[in-house]
Amino acid sequence: MSRRTLQSFGAAIAGDDELAREIRRLAPWFHNLHLPGGRQTAPDHPLGDFPAFKWAQLAPCLPPRLDGWSVLDIGCNAGFYSLALAGRGARVLGIDIDPHYLRQAAWARERFGFDERRLQLRRLGVYELGGLRERFDLVLFLGVLYHLRHPQLALDLVAERVGGLLALQTLTMPGEQRQAPPEDLSLQERERLLDPGWPKLALIEHRLAGDPTNWWAPNAAAVEAMLRLAGLEPFCRPGHELWLARPRAQGGERPPADPVRAAGAGPHARAGRRRRPGPDR
Repeated sequence: MSRRTLQSFGAAIAGDDELAREIRRLAPWFHNLHLPGGRQTAPDHPLGDFPAFKWAQLAPCLPPRLDGWSVLDIGCNAGFYSLALAGRGARVLGIDIDPHYLRQAAWARERFGFDERRLQLRRLGVYELGGLRERFDLVLFLGVLYHLRHPQLALDLVAERVGGLLALQTLTMPGEQRQAPPEDLSLQERERLLDPGWPKLALIEHRLAGDPTNWWAPNAAAVEAMLRLAGLEPFCRPGHELWLARPRAQGGERPPADPVRAAGAGPHARAGRRRRPGPDR
């Protein structure tokens, strides 16, 4: 299991009942799951009620029912988002490279009463997405991009799996400025690269917040430029460090003004983390 700093190690789980023992046995937890009956897996999470507060930003942007939708949850961890979307009726594939988190997600799937037809879990890395043939109505790429040695390559691979919507969340550097880059920048104009609104990715050579798996901190302009380079169009900011994007129109076609509403009427299904040291995954 990858060593992480922002996790709950089970110390706040009181009691000697079977459920409490299982939660402690499966620790550490990065997702604070709200289990049926009210018990939580990480009530003392360093980030608070994570990722529930992120889901509260994203959830209103999606239809309340997702029957017929196909969802890919990349870096699903213990399955908070996968479980929430399965609960709305979607067919979900959750992937992660860490068997520890997949064990947590499988345990939680049973607790929530979902079978593998509703929520499938698979050990798979971002760079292996080319092995999937399906394009999904909704792809979640939350909290993964900045852990990858090759973020643009990863985003290119992710974009190939997006049939409707992409939800992207990433660590960023401060700054919301943006400027339209010229079609061609001359050598004599390179000082413009230092402008606050120029797309930038800060390389983190050592650690950020004590976490050696944080490689990059892009600014908002860089996130949006990377999405465009991957063939996606960012169109909505549901919350801090969170974007919704859709495939860019091909052949001069205009994308729908409200792709969530359009997808709700007819979903597409019907029409790295890294270790340090060591190779990128």
